[in-house]
Amino acid sequence: MIRPLLLTSAVLMLAACGAPESGPAPAAPNAPPEAPATPVDANALTAQGWGPLRIGMTRAEVEAALGPDSNPGAVGGADPETCDQWRPERAPDGLLVMIQDGVLTRISISEPATLKTDRGFGVGDAAAAIKAAYGPDAVSQPHKYVSAPAEDVFVWTSGGPATPNTYVEDAAARGVRYEINGEGRVGHVHVGGPAIQLVEGCS
Repeated sequence: MIRPLLLTSAVLMLAACGAPESGPAPAAPNAPPEAPATPVDANALTAQGWGPLRIGMTRAEVEAALGPDSNPGAVGGADPETCDQWRPERAPDGLLVMIQDGVLTRISISEPATLKTDRGFGVGDAAAAIKAAYGPDAVSQPHKYVSAPAEDVFVWTSGGPATPNTYVEDAAARGVRYEINGEGRVGHVHVGGPAIQLVEGCS
């Protein structure tokens, strides 16, 4: 009769104290760590703008961000009230803004600009590398004035066509145009709305 009494006491003590708590589940062995998201360079040209400039800003907002026209005596368009192209005082060398009807519609770079797009391309880069990087998103068409290998490579991020030689009129469309020179390299980069299609400044 002694053994059953001892066993009953042990059971009662366990019930009073409660079952031991289980700890957190161990992490799965060899689980790969999550890769951090690659941040977009804040100084990169995108279809939406560059740095403090955003397509759709008013001229007053552009001037507040980077200063007035650095060369007000220069003619940026035949009718500056309708369309004007100029470099703000505090903008990097080689950067021009296009203002149409008082609104920023395009940002362009050319030599000696060292800025790059968000895909890492800028003045002097090869057209072949650009087309390889963008794949089918890159729409190429002949340059209006210079023979091949000069061309225009368009990458529309919204509102653009998937076929060449189709003019985009949707004001909400956004894209990047790589203007390729006769050496097969980028001579100019234009970002913004439909105005990136203009081939002679404001026309």
